[in-house]
Amino acid sequence: MHEGQAGASGCQGDVELIRADQITAVRFNRIGWGIALLTLAACSPATQDQIAREAARSAITPVLTERFPGVPLEPALDCVIDNASAAQIRALAADAVLGATESTVEIVSNIVSKPETLTCLAAHGLPALLR
Repeated sequence: MHEGQAGASGCQGDVELIRADQITAVRFNRIGWGIALLTLAACSPATQDQIAREAARSAITPVLTERFPGVPLEPALDCVIDNASAAQIRALAADAVLGATESTVEIVSNIVSKPETLTCLAAHGLPALLR
């Protein structure tokens, strides 16, 4: 999904987030994700999952950059998202709308602490650091 636009595939009717260039990126992201999350009821489960994962990524990004500087962001985001439970994805997606809280940091830290996430980071994050 591109910033400023939600895919209509899998949703009833066209769902499109309109991008207003004069709105700041941070404010747009929160407004945009809020609109996207409100449309989830009209979407297929696969599309709901995709929208929630994209929203969660936007909540996870500042936590990873602040708490784990130097770790390659994209591989780390993939590892965290891929090892998060559905409940964690939903909570992080909500945080994308409402703004990061201590709960966001706690959820991300819990996911990063999982053995599966550490294995993923070692396999995908470390090689990027060594390049």
